[in-house]
Amino acid sequence: MPEEYDLIVIGGGPGGVAAARKAAAHGKRALVIENAGWGGTCANHGCIPTKALLTCSKHFADLKKLKRLGINVADPAVDFSAIKKHQQQAVKIAALGAHKTLADGQVETKFGTGEIASPREVQYKDAEGNIKKFSAANIIIAWGAKPQLLPQIRPSERILTSDDLLKLEKLPESIVIIGASVIGVEFATCYAELGVKVTLVELLDRILPYEDQDAAGLLRQELTRLGVSIHTAAKLENITDTGDSVVARVQAGSEQLEKIANYALLCTGRKPLLHEEELDKLKIEYTKAGIKVDKNMMTNVAGVYAVGDVTGGLMLAHRAALMGEIAAGHISGDDTISYNENFIPAVVYSHPQIARVGDIRESAEVQVRKSEYSANIIARMELVTNGFVKAFFREGKIIGATIVGEEAAELIAPLTLAVCEEMSEKQLRAWIIAHPTLSEIFTGLFSG
Repeated sequence: MPEEYDLIVIGGGPGGVAAARKAAAHGKRALVIENAGWGGTCANHGCIPTKALLTCSKHFADLKKLKRLGINVADPAVDFSAIKKHQQQAVKIAALGAHKTLADGQVETKFGTGEIASPREVQYKDAEGNIKKFSAANIIIAWGAKPQLLPQIRPSERILTSDDLLKLEKLPESIVIIGASVIGVEFATCYAELGVKVTLVELLDRILPYEDQDAAGLLRQELTRLGVSIHTAAKLENITDTGDSVVARVQAGSEQLEKIANYALLCTGRKPLLHEEELDKLKIEYTKAGIKVDKNMMTNVAGVYAVGDVTGGLMLAHRAALMGEIAAGHISGDDTISYNENFIPAVVYSHPQIARVGDIRESAEVQVRKSEYSANIIARMELVTNGFVKAFFREGKIIGATIVGEEAAELIAPLTLAVCEEMSEKQLRAWIIAHPTLSEIFTGLFSG
C-alpha cells in the first residue's frame, strides 16, 4: 500500500513551502517534493541572486556620491569574483532557509521528481532512480516557470537566458539585452553600474510597459545617465553567436542597427512550466498562460490545486506564497484569507526602484496626487532626490499607488495596506509619520 499523506506538494518554491507549512500547522501530514533547488526560482534563479548582484552594484555606484558628503575614496574597483561569492552565498542561505522552514514546520521533504499518477496518487523518483508511490487526499502543483524564448532564437554559449547569465564567473565588457521589462531592466542596471557597456532593446515603445509611464520615463533617464544605450520600438531581426561575440541585428523604425557585444541576454519573459502530459492525463484545464484555478486555488479536478507561477499572472514570490496559504487554508478548513490580484505589490529592483500596487490607471474618474522626493529633507541629505510617489483616488478612497525612488520597495508596504483596506483621504490625513524620515514623502499626498 502507498504511504498516505493529507497533502503532497510538488515544488519547493515560495508557494509550495507556504502551503505545506500552513497545512502542517493545521495538523495535516504534508510532503514536499523538489527536483531542482529548495526555494524554487526565487532562491536559485530570481529574486535572491539578482538582488545580491544589485546590492553590490549599487554600493559601487554610490561611491561617486561620497565626495559630495566630504568622503574621499581613492580608486575603487570591482572584484567580480568576490561579488559572485556574495551571490552564491545568498543563494545557498536562501535555499537552506527554505528547507529549514519546512523542517521546522514538521513538513516531510524529498528531493527528486514527483509525477501525478492520479488525483490521489504521486509517483516519486529519487536521484538513484528508485521509485515509490504515495497517496494523498490533496495535491498541490507548484511547478514554477521557465524563461520564455523567441521562436527564432536559441540559447548558446554567448546567447543567454537570465538563468544562464547568473552562472557567468567573469564580468563581460559588453552585453546586449533583448527585452526591457523587469528582468531586462534589473540586469541593465546592475551591469551598467559595474562598468559594463549595456545595450537595451525593447519591442514596445517604452521600457517597463506595465509600469506608470512617468516612473518608467524617469528610470529611462537614469539608465541613460549610466551609459545604457536604449532602443525602444525596436524589433530583433536575428542574433548570431560568432564564437567570440554576438551580433544582433535590430530594426528600429526605418533604421537597421547592428549591435556587437560579448554576450546577449534574452529577457523576453517567463512562462509557466507545464507538464502537459500529466495535465492532459488528469484532464486538468490549462492554457499556455497557465493552469486554471478557482478562488481557493483548486483546479477543475477536486483535490488538485495549483499555486504560483504555474498559474500565470504576476510571477512573484509573495503572490505564490499567498496562493499557497489560501490553498492550504481551504484544505484545512481555514478560509480566513482571500485572494485579490489587485492587492499584490510589484517591484522593479532597478536604481532607483519602482514599486506599485492596485489600480494605477489614470482616467476622468480618478484623482491623482503626487509628491516629489526633492521636497523631502532626508532625500536631500542622502542625495536621493530623483523620484516621486503617486496616489490614485476614486470617490475619496485610495485605489492604487506607484513609487519611483530610493527604498520604493520598502515604502510601498504601507500604501499596500492602505489600498487593501480601501482607506479614505480622511483616514490617511490622520497618519502620523516620524520626522525626519523618507516616509514623510507621503504627507504631501494626503495633507490639506
